[in-house]
Amino acid sequence: MYCEYPDCDCAVSFPKGTKVTIATMCPNPKYSAKIKAPPVPCGSCPYRRDVPSGIWAKHEYEKLPGYDGETWQQTMSIFMCHQRDGQLCGGWLACHGPQELLALRFDRNIDPSVFDYKTDVPVFASGAEARAHGLRNYNEPDMQARRMIAGLLKKREMK
Repeated sequence: MYCEYPDCDCAVSFPKGTKVTIATMCPNPKYSAKIKAPPVPCGSCPYRRDVPSGIWAKHEYEKLPGYDGETWQQTMSIFMCHQRDGQLCGGWLACHGPQELLALRFDRNIDPSVFDYKTDVPVFASGAEARAHGLRNYNEPDMQARRMIAGLLKKREMK
């Protein structure tokens, strides 16, 4: 079986039954762009200490502690930025440390620069701490949070 992307010219042959995916096997750069990290966590990152409480859906905050345990105990899903399409969450990397994240170790589509990620933006010390902050005013967001929510909704409508 050859690469199943119709306009791909990689001519790589795979054993019968192999599932060829963009993220794992096709060597064509067109289909294997590496996932990168942003220069800094986005302005509404749930890991940032300066972001108001309650701006994201509850289920988003519930994901954060899943990366707090020992490497072998962590969630295996990578955590993407909510704002920057196609980039990892900078706050996630800063909080947990890219060298310690199980999800990064198993994803073969991560740009190597991600493992050196550093930022000066203050983030919470753990996903549990970020979750607690995010849910603290979840039912009654303050004015700053409501303005940020409105901005996020407006940005989503423009896409």
